[in-house]
Amino acid sequence: MALRDVDHVHYLPLFGAVMATALVGSRTATLFVIGVSIAADLAMKGRSDLFDAAVGAGLFIAVSLLLAEVGHRLTNRTALLHSILTSVPVVTLDDEGRIRRITGPAADLLGVAPEDAHERPFSLFAPDFGEDILASFVKDAPLAAPPSGYWLVRRPNGEIVPVIIHGGLLAHSMASERVVLSLADQRPSLAVNDRMRDLMDQLSKSWRLNSMGEMAAILAHELNQPLTAATVYLHACQTDIARAGPIGDSAGRALDLAKTQLLRAGDIIRRMRELIATGASQLTEERVSSMVDDLRPLFDLIRQETGIAVRIDVDTTGDRVLADRIQFQQAITNLVRNAVDAVGDHPGAVVSLTGRSLADEGYEIRIEDNGPGIAEDQMDRIFQPMMTTKAGGMGLGLSVTRSIIESHDAALAVGRSALGGAAFSFRLTPVTELEAA
Repeated sequence: MALRDVDHVHYLPLFGAVMATALVGSRTATLFVIGVSIAADLAMKGRSDLFDAAVGAGLFIAVSLLLAEVGHRLTNRTALLHSILTSVPVVTLDDEGRIRRITGPAADLLGVAPEDAHERPFSLFAPDFGEDILASFVKDAPLAAPPSGYWLVRRPNGEIVPVIIHGGLLAHSMASERVVLSLADQRPSLAVNDRMRDLMDQLSKSWRLNSMGEMAAILAHELNQPLTAATVYLHACQTDIARAGPIGDSAGRALDLAKTQLLRAGDIIRRMRELIATGASQLTEERVSSMVDDLRPLFDLIRQETGIAVRIDVDTTGDRVLADRIQFQQAITNLVRNAVDAVGDHPGAVVSLTGRSLADEGYEIRIEDNGPGIAEDQMDRIFQPMMTTKAGGMGLGLSVTRSIIESHDAALAVGRSALGGAAFSFRLTPVTELEAA
């Protein structure tokens, strides 16, 4: 009203109203304010010259629309920047390293509420980001990451979070905020790297297993012939020794045992070839007690070599099961040898093999020892190929054993034995008297 009688400037106060509306309101609201401003100016000015009033109003509209567009663009840009900043982990610090501003994602990464982080030293969360690092960065030195490539953030609950920090400096005019830090959580990246390493290890193991499978098939084929020839020679030796009469009885019995083991080795190779070729076993009706009795000479040899006797307690009641005799004996031998290796020089070493009928649940075989046992974190890993705790071991014994047991439609379980060491057990499918008949 003070400027209404002054030409060319009476619209100036109204530009402020238009700009303020453009910054906080929509385009429709801005057009409404422009219209109200023109009507108010005409009402206060009371001009009789319509042409002059129209020209003034036109100029006002043109300049107002230009200012309004600038205001809207500034508002949109500010809203965009605000949206970006509130969606990423960003922290601003003063010259002393205190947190002046923190976004929600950054507060979540530090494990605190935004109001709890305000005015607190950033080094309280990132101990390695000390005053010397901040001082060097403020002096335009590069923000060098630790040797590991990332910083470690310690949350109030004690959890350690690896992060990458990128920094920037603000102008000196912004007195309270000097440094802007952008944080990036490295946990997903490190998890992906760990997963990739695991996959590479698994691929490497698979390649080696495939190579070993091919090699095993070749060896099974090549070894079968010399074993057959050795059996023939032993049989000829038995014939010659039999002519010596009672003097050669002891040597004849030793040769008979040797021939039995050679025949058994041939059967093992033949069955392994079938398992490699078809992946399945031919299960027939067998008695567990009979299959275990065949292994007693082998257990005697183990006792002679190690001084550790294998206690055998196999119940003959209900011990008719479906099994591949040779592969079953191979699995039992592997488990007993592992148990003997586990007890080692343990005083009072005990290795036990028991068999019990559980009626319809199957016939259970357990191999136990009183050695150190198996750590809880190793329970799920000991059956993995190439996994071994023995010096010079290949890590295939338990893996092959589990494959044999699974080919019998059973599962090899591992746990803690009442003797104090490890206990391996599995259940074979029973054959009822009716089925046997």
